[in-house]
Amino acid sequence: MKEIEIYTTMFCPFCSRAKKLLKTKGVNFKEIDVTVSADLRQEMMQRAGGAHTVPQVFVDGEHIGDCNYLYMLDGSGKLDPILGTA
Repeated sequence: MKEIEIYTTMFCPFCSRAKKLLKTKGVNFKEIDVTVSADLRQEMMQRAGGAHTVPQVFVDGEHIGDCNYLYMLDGSGKLDPILGTA
């Protein structure tokens, strides 16, 4: 099973949408809340090549992208193979 991590903040509608999509795919994920942690946000930005918006999704340590990119991958049929659900 692949390790999926998602950096989020509280009350973020894009974070909620991304988590909902991952749940519909039936995958487990680790949520990392960066709302009040500058250190975790800095970690996210470093791992995501400077991206500072949430959510940011990683699969097996590889940066996948934000909510919009996740939905674009899903719409093109590329998300399931990345998540290992295909």
